[in-house]
Amino acid sequence: MTNRFSLAHLTTLGCTPPEMTYLAARAGYDFVSLRPIYMGLPGEPNYALAENKQMMRETKEALAETGIQLLDIELARICDDVDPKKYVPAMEVAAELGGRHVLSSIWTNDRDLYMERFIELCELAKPFGLTIELEYVPIASVTNLAETLNVLRAANQENAGLMIDIHHFHRAGDKIEDLDAVPREWFRFLHLCDAPAKIPASKEEMIKILREERLYIGEGCIDIASIVERIPEIPYSIELPHNKRAQELGYEEHARRCLQTAKAYFEAYSFQKR
Repeated sequence: MTNRFSLAHLTTLGCTPPEMTYLAARAGYDFVSLRPIYMGLPGEPNYALAENKQMMRETKEALAETGIQLLDIELARICDDVDPKKYVPAMEVAAELGGRHVLSSIWTNDRDLYMERFIELCELAKPFGLTIELEYVPIASVTNLAETLNVLRAANQENAGLMIDIHHFHRAGDKIEDLDAVPREWFRFLHLCDAPAKIPASKEEMIKILREERLYIGEGCIDIASIVERIPEIPYSIELPHNKRAQELGYEEHARRCLQTAKAYFEAYSFQKR
């Protein structure tokens, strides 16, 4: 089995998409996972490529020069106050850059609304040949595997799938054996990282760890091997933000160690795909 890895946006948050692409190539990645949808979060740069034509050209050149491929773009959130049509320019960017998937998550408790908007998002993505990968987040509105599968089954969209984040899977308390019931075609990539065994009691601490203090693969206590062996062979996007290490090592060395530890972990196990 040949594992393929993507460098996710949050791992090298301060790098522009072209910088991140060149960095990913030097560090040995196969893909990049970019965030050309600006979310307006505190301290987060704006990499909206649809609005920044120069950065878009530079990103396209970086992908062509390095041979790195765009795996996915993020994050098409389903919210009370965001029209899914707002994401169409980013979908156009993804299609032009050869991307395959759009990552989405749900941040409203209004089920009728989020079902309607999720289905609309899937329909908007179809002309671009893109899939919509639904990720659950313990601090969002759809918070675990069961809820996410319920959405996907109810939506019944051929281009919709499930994106498991190893961190969120652990924090949600999901059971590894429940992955066996997921249709194999719903798995297209996953987010890889590690974390301490103890699950934070407060939302603030949860946010701090998931955005600033994730651990290298094999460094924490998540049973990654048991999760991965139940999932088909798909790309692994390493989403492993760690502010202190990125500052001390630099983004490139941090990204390189993320990949090195992941490869070492996978080499230590023989996964039997189901």
